Amino acid sequence: MPTPQGMSDKDKLNDIEILNRALFFENRGVWAYRVAADKLSTSEVGRAVLALAAQNRSDHEKHQDLIGNAVIGLGGTPLKMANEYDLSSVIGKGLGNLDSDVNIAKLALALEVGAAAGYVSDTMQLKSPALRELEAGIACVEAIHAARIRLAFNDLGLKVPVVPSVVVNASSRNDWVLKV
Repeated sequence: MPTPQGMSDKDKLNDIEILNRALFFENRGVWAYRVAADKLSTSEVGRAVLALAAQNRSDHEKHQDLIGNAVIGLGGTPLKMANEYDLSSVIGKGLGNLDSDVNIAKLALALEVGAAAGYVSDTMQLKSPALRELEAGIACVEAIHAARIRLAFNDLGLKVPVVPSVVVNASSRNDWVLKV
């Protein structure tokens, strides 16, 4: 991604902070998908969740690269991926867990919805139009991930609306996630 021209140092720092926040969630998503993959069973449900998780993780890895390059383009240092992330706040709300195939899928759904809503909020705070477009585009993909997970639940016999709300944002988050 080219360096946004004509940005003040203050605006660049603003955008670096927002992009690194996005990178944190992408890093956490990649990590969570990797950890969850090792906990899935070899049942039909486990294999279905694993296949979808691998596709979503691949997108998150591409998002990591796009966002990291954007941070570098602004003169910043991309946030590095940690060895471990704390998911207790999501698990504690009953939005998934790592204890069964279905709960792993619910956890992935909660993380994807959180990412989509976060991108929507953060996009509005970016100063660079090119970076707003990048984040808005990633928000769309995160929403697609959430809808694909919800579709997978339907395929597995749990009938839920694939698109439960006409928007994905912080206010509609509870419409999108499934409780354990």
